[in-house]
Amino acid sequence: MADAAASAPWERSTRIGSVGRYALLAVIACIVLFPIYTAVVAALKPGNRVLVNPLVPDSFTLDTFREAWSQAHLGRYLLNSAIVATAVTIGQVITSLLAAYAFAMLRFPGRNVLFVVYLATMLVPLEATLVVNRQTIDELGWLNSYQGLVVPFLASAFGVFLLRQGLLALPKDLRDAALIDGVGHVGFIRHVAMPLLRPTLGALALFVFFGTWNAYLWPNLITNQEDWNTVQIGLRQLKAQTLDAPNLVMAGTIIAAIPIAVVLLIFQRQLIRGLTAGAVKG
Repeated sequence: MADAAASAPWERSTRIGSVGRYALLAVIACIVLFPIYTAVVAALKPGNRVLVNPLVPDSFTLDTFREAWSQAHLGRYLLNSAIVATAVTIGQVITSLLAAYAFAMLRFPGRNVLFVVYLATMLVPLEATLVVNRQTIDELGWLNSYQGLVVPFLASAFGVFLLRQGLLALPKDLRDAALIDGVGHVGFIRHVAMPLLRPTLGALALFVFFGTWNAYLWPNLITNQEDWNTVQIGLRQLKAQTLDAPNLVMAGTIIAAIPIAVVLLIFQRQLIRGLTAGAVKG
């Protein structure tokens, strides 16, 4: 009886703490979801009703999505964004893994200095290199092409740093055992490093895909033909053409966000594992 009486206040405080945490999470969720809710409501309303009770879904139509799709040429632009984002993601994962392996596992003169110099490129903003990179792409004849949209972003200092930290966390005995078995560098990367770094690789791939999908400045700089525009440029053009129809802009934004939401839902477990990898030592 005494033990039960003593544990009652502790259980009560635990329940109160749980209720408080869930209440806080509910408030944060409402804050995050509110802009999405307003965008969906505006996209589903006819043009003459979008500013009437903007937070109340009192009328619905799917014509806004069809009109936004055709007027902004979202079909072509979504395809361009998908191709570019996928190519950049695959390229960055491959180059980051190979470079990270070299910096983590190989021994060569000036390795640490070279790694520091490589990381220092993260301090250079994209805007500082736009003119030179644009001139280079122009001289190569890559304006209005997938090469111009993809090649400048096939390497990433952040990706190398992230994967290098993961490789350094691997036991050295794994590499020694692989050497004894006659496994070369490529075999070690393929059969040992990649399976163990799968969560980190997945998280890096998602970061790169989302960043490339949402890119606007560089694609807008090197494309001047509609067939090569990406979805973000299409949304910008749609906004400029339909200043008096915000529901079309909202509909186009939702269409452009659907692929990202689908990818995130499919690979959210990999993202969580990648973000928490190494946080807890087992």
